[in-house]
Amino acid sequence: MTSSTPTKPIRVAALYRFARLEAFEELRAPLAAFCCGRGIKGTLLLAHEGINGTVAGSEADIAALIEHLESIEGLAGLEVKYSAAAEMPFHRMKVRLKREIVTMGVEDIDPAKSAGTYVAPADWNALVSDPDTIVIDTRNTYEVSIGTFKGAVDPATSSFREFPAWVEAHRAELDGRKIAMFCTGGIRCEKATAYVKSLGFEDVFHLKGGILKYLEEVPAEQSLWQGECFVFDERVSVSHGLVEGEAELCRACRHPLTGDDRQSPKYAAGVSCPHCFDDRSDEDRQRYAERQRQVELAQAQGRGPHIGR
Repeated sequence: MTSSTPTKPIRVAALYRFARLEAFEELRAPLAAFCCGRGIKGTLLLAHEGINGTVAGSEADIAALIEHLESIEGLAGLEVKYSAAAEMPFHRMKVRLKREIVTMGVEDIDPAKSAGTYVAPADWNALVSDPDTIVIDTRNTYEVSIGTFKGAVDPATSSFREFPAWVEAHRAELDGRKIAMFCTGGIRCEKATAYVKSLGFEDVFHLKGGILKYLEEVPAEQSLWQGECFVFDERVSVSHGLVEGEAELCRACRHPLTGDDRQSPKYAAGVSCPHCFDDRSDEDRQRYAERQRQVELAQAQGRGPHIGR
């Protein structure tokens, strides 16, 4: 007798493309209609510099969306990472207009023309193991807290807007080094390389497809990744092979939680965790406790996920 693992029904696509979109505002309504008409959920961001987002739906519907996006002038050659989810990881579909598809706040940075050198996942280990290479995690500290590459520098930023200031403060440490940067799906590190190159650094590299592509393609026994990778949906994290991870989300502060975090006396499901307990009042926790009660009631009554989460 043979056994098989059921195929997960939901396909998740994390995508982006830096490209000059002069009339990006005109894409919003048609894209929203296209996605909503097919039951696709998630978020797409549109700006003059391109498109960014993560969406989920059936395999056929996601394939149709990618084909549609590729047909739009300037968007051919999308960077797309696919993974699976046991359940729909988003509550609704949003298409938003932004000043930047990933907000750095620095004018005249064009990754489409001046990004660093792509490094394929298969070649990443050799680059980051070179003692002349400084490896920088361009994600925010709450993401880094549940996983990162062995030996990577954590700039301890709370938003990507803080990254340029960190670079300016550490220019001496970067001088004369190979600079290798990475992020979840490739978009932040691609923009980060363009910024660093604008400062005059030349040996600048970034992981093509980001951590997601690395975890998909590099076998666990060869991996330099430690922990799990935070993702911006209800799965919370993924691990090698892009299987859903064990991290959970604190519903009070939205910080990802490891197993050790959930063993803390400051952890209460939906109410508090070690990262926010000391920053919240008793009144706050009472409100969160009532919200958690409503979540559990909705689940017990079979009413599906409580949107207030």
